[in-house]
Amino acid sequence: MTTDLSSFVPPLTATVLEAGQKVMEVFKSNFEVYGKDDQSPVTEADRQGEIIITKALFELAPDIPIVGEEAKSEGKCPDISGGTFWLVDPLDGTKEFIKKGNDFTVNIGLIVDNKPILGFVLAPALNQLYWGIVGQGAWIADVKNNAITNIRPISTRSTSEESLVIVASKSHRSKELEAWLSHYPSAQHTSIGSSLKFCLIARGEADLYPRLGPTCEWDTAAAHAVLIAAGGSVDAPDGTPLKYGKDPKTFLNPYFICKGNPDTATPSIA
Repeated sequence: MTTDLSSFVPPLTATVLEAGQKVMEVFKSNFEVYGKDDQSPVTEADRQGEIIITKALFELAPDIPIVGEEAKSEGKCPDISGGTFWLVDPLDGTKEFIKKGNDFTVNIGLIVDNKPILGFVLAPALNQLYWGIVGQGAWIADVKNNAITNIRPISTRSTSEESLVIVASKSHRSKELEAWLSHYPSAQHTSIGSSLKFCLIARGEADLYPRLGPTCEWDTAAAHAVLIAAGGSVDAPDGTPLKYGKDPKTFLNPYFICKGNPDTATPSIA
């Protein structure tokens, strides 16, 4: 891909903010909750957000296929064999959204050759926007009046066992996760929903995020790009970088671990 990715930043910023505005309109209303075939919840915010993002991405780059969570749940998926495609999750953290929590996100990620190279993560209820371009850097901005202000770069921090912070899911705990966490009895734990777990590490406020439970590629692509751009890593159980486009039928991820310092040795997650 030869496009200067920095040229995507203004239109993608406008797109994710527009989608976030729609998500917040639904959030403040008496919305209904529906069930998908896999029994996961979905709301009008998921659907309307994806419509906005899909239209904008097609106008921005009509030759790049778009894989959206809601479209895929309806059996619609483009050919991604060319290796370049968008992954869109219009509302990650739907369970938190339904509970009227604040830590849900709007996500747009760009994949090239199985790797995330650009990502936008908006937390509309927290008025925060994260984005990253791998090889160029990562940033956070405040959102005010549907525009961004106070843009500043972010980066991961050096890991210290004496001050280790591990971020884990609010809604997805398991015996496997608890066993993994037991290797770090003195670590501080923090919980947050959605793709913001990646972003806490990217901004240097946490060190590790083990995910020992199911996720799909659209859940992780955008924030993965932000974390890599900020200096971190996301590894599969075999220790290699987490890849995308692995199984176009399901888009399921294996277990993975996020690190602020890629050289940090960690227990197996197999």
